[in-house]
Amino acid sequence: MTASSINNIAQSLPSTGIGRSDSFLHYERDPINEYNNPDLFPGMFPTLFPLGIGGFEDSRRCPAVSFEAQVEHLLDQSSREFRYHQFFSFVALNLIQRRKAHLHTSLSISSNRFGSIAKFLQNVSADVLSNLAYKLKNEKDRSEFSDEEKNAFQLLNQVNVIAAKVPGSQASKIATRNQIRSYYGYFGLPHLFLTLNPSAVHSPVFQVMYGETSVNLGEQFPYVVHPRSERACRVARDPVAAADFFDFMYHTIFSDLFGWDFKVGKSTTDGGIFGHIRAFFGCAE
Repeated sequence: MTASSINNIAQSLPSTGIGRSDSFLHYERDPINEYNNPDLFPGMFPTLFPLGIGGFEDSRRCPAVSFEAQVEHLLDQSSREFRYHQFFSFVALNLIQRRKAHLHTSLSISSNRFGSIAKFLQNVSADVLSNLAYKLKNEKDRSEFSDEEKNAFQLLNQVNVIAAKVPGSQASKIATRNQIRSYYGYFGLPHLFLTLNPSAVHSPVFQVMYGETSVNLGEQFPYVVHPRSERACRVARDPVAAADFFDFMYHTIFSDLFGWDFKVGKSTTDGGIFGHIRAFFGCAE
């Protein structure tokens, strides 16, 4: 069948059919609700939910399962369809980040300006903020701002955004620095600074987590037969296994080398290679 014949068939289809290019994706002006909508993910990923059931936050499910807990459960399934999907993990993690931004972002202002600022917040429109954000992004001159946009820009200097519980935000970084300073004040300056960078590409442990059966971890020097390029592709294909590998190596190093008991939150009786650790603080990039 030639391209011209396919085009003629497509043009002969009715406008309401699924054969026309403008009918492949159905859409409306109003976005679909992403909260408490168990039909959202089965609709977006029919190959992962072939029966159209098993969505998130289903009110009929007892006991209730949170969005994050179900995502973690699906990504940890032995069949691995969800973790190997090209888009599922990105969409799910994006929704988790958006929800944390929605639920844990607040505004703080000085008490003496609360009345005037609260009144302005009630009157400012989303279009004004959107236009202002566009002009700031494109580095427009302030002389091009309208009166409403100037007032909104002045509002930014009087309102502080609090988002300490949103991962990756500037406020969360400041909160982490404050925790480190609190450790310094209580435990004193640390005696050792350590950077851990376990490489999943070169580790036979990751290959076993990925599903490789030819690696014998009982040997002193386990041998991996696959070339480096294929091992790197495995890390890219299965980031869940890579994250599990990093978490495993982190816990193993601190428990076996440094003698830290994660269950009780203190050093073991025998300690580790540096003796008994009183406290430590770790951050993951």
